[in-house]
Amino acid sequence: MSISFINFIIQKVIMTVLYLSAPPLIASLAIGILISMFQAVTQLQDQTLTFVPKIIVVIVVLLVFGPWMLSILADFTIVLFTHFPQYIRGGS
Repeated sequence: MSISFINFIIQKVIMTVLYLSAPPLIASLAIGILISMFQAVTQLQDQTLTFVPKIIVVIVVLLVFGPWMLSILADFTIVLFTHFPQYIRGGS
């Protein structure tokens, strides 16, 4: 296996991880900013106020985007395992 081929595989793995982690992270970030603005306006500084809405939003996002995320992961796994003999022989 060449270094460029290993870099290609690592790049695909990192991109897959980014695709799968982006929806929950972006939703959590958005709700966190909204709650922080609410806390700044009302001067309510309760730390537990941020966790429950974030957990609920992340669960909803995982339920909504779950099938898409599973198909991305399944496609990547299928491609990885179908080309496994080529990986062992030396790439491309």
